[in-house]
Amino acid sequence: MSGDMEDSVAWEDVEVILGNANKRFSGVTSTMLQVALVQQQRIGLVVLGRHHLPEGIPAVDFLELASKCRQGPAKGGYRVFHARRNMEMIQALVLKHLFRARIRIVFTSTAQRKKTWLTRFLMSAMDGLLSTCTAAAAYMPTPPERIIPHGIDTRQYQPAINKDALRAELSLPTRESIGIFGRVRPQKGVDLLVEAALDLLPRFPEFSVVVVGEITADQRDFVRNLKAKIADHGLDKRIVFTGELPFEQVPAYFKAMSIVTALSRNEGFGLTVLEAMSCAVPVVATRAGAWPDIIEPGLDGQLIEVGDKAALVEKLSALMSDSALRKRMGEAGREKVEHGYRVEHEAEALIDCYQRLARR
Repeated sequence: MSGDMEDSVAWEDVEVILGNANKRFSGVTSTMLQVALVQQQRIGLVVLGRHHLPEGIPAVDFLELASKCRQGPAKGGYRVFHARRNMEMIQALVLKHLFRARIRIVFTSTAQRKKTWLTRFLMSAMDGLLSTCTAAAAYMPTPPERIIPHGIDTRQYQPAINKDALRAELSLPTRESIGIFGRVRPQKGVDLLVEAALDLLPRFPEFSVVVVGEITADQRDFVRNLKAKIADHGLDKRIVFTGELPFEQVPAYFKAMSIVTALSRNEGFGLTVLEAMSCAVPVVATRAGAWPDIIEPGLDGQLIEVGDKAALVEKLSALMSDSALRKRMGEAGREKVEHGYRVEHEAEALIDCYQRLARR
């Protein structure tokens, strides 16, 4: 988009500033963008940083923002800066204390790990704290004011109209596929799925495994070793790596899957489970991220302990051998997302928080 912020939004109408400090596309970026597209229909907003923004979302650079934010919005009160990363908290605090910006700062914590001294210090300076699931909230030194789970665009992620035609269009190697999504690295449990697939694929010749995600330079040896093991078992045509795909192509791969796995060893929230469920695809996930909050085992998905290959083989085998179970579980997942995890729900809850903060 063009760099002229004022061509698209009048500054007196801007109520919310969204941080966007990471040049690399990530799950945090994805959730921010999806919710921003909905929020901008209700409130005036700008995004600090132009990385990965689609047309229609206004962006601003730091110095532009610093020059405009000493006054609040026309309706009075404060603008709200929503940070999701340490760097974004730092940017907001510099604006507030150095440039005297009339802002309140809210931070959403999703990481499930002990906070560093820097993160604890930055969080202590926030005007509001949020989290996305109970597991992440448990790692926060100060409890969040509210837990707001992420939501999914159920129109973008919806069941395939003709799954066979979609599979053919994507040139998938077999009629049925098990997918795993995200940057390819040990933390995502890709190796666990490969190990399980080496056991399962010889028993289920109609199935393949599709690994969808970027392979960064530091993970090439990891992937090379996986591919060598796959080739040794004669399965290199049935376990495929797509590499990084354009963001707009990813929903088609979710829709085309028969089963989606989410096997992270640690996770912040983990949108892949909701994306799969929204496409009516059954999921097998580890007890990481928000997944224990979302999945009701046996009804709309399955949960296993982190790193438990035997449990993964058992749960996948049950789904691979029973198409009726896959259909029933997928439909239950879609229903759950529609009722409780739509992006509109997340956007409304966040707007409510922003408005409360702006009046403090």
